[in-house]
Amino acid sequence: MTEIKMYGTTWCPDCTRAKTFMDENKVNYDWVNVDEETEFIEYILEVNNGERRVPTIVFPDGSVLVEPSNRELAAKLEIDL
Repeated sequence: MTEIKMYGTTWCPDCTRAKTFMDENKVNYDWVNVDEETEFIEYILEVNNGERRVPTIVFPDGSVLVEPSNRELAAKLEIDL
């Protein structure tokens, strides 16, 4: 994987906030709406120990952040707040 993948939904406020943070900081990522692309729901469940939690953000290094705050995203992406 060479880019960030964000799995989420359009109705989720944390997803909207995370997308806004990434967009405002010009972070490239691939958005996957799991309500439309339901084949990824099993992956979300697997990553989150059986829980459907979004946003689930997978980074090129294999690390995952689930429902991260803007501060957690900034730390992972090395962005100064």
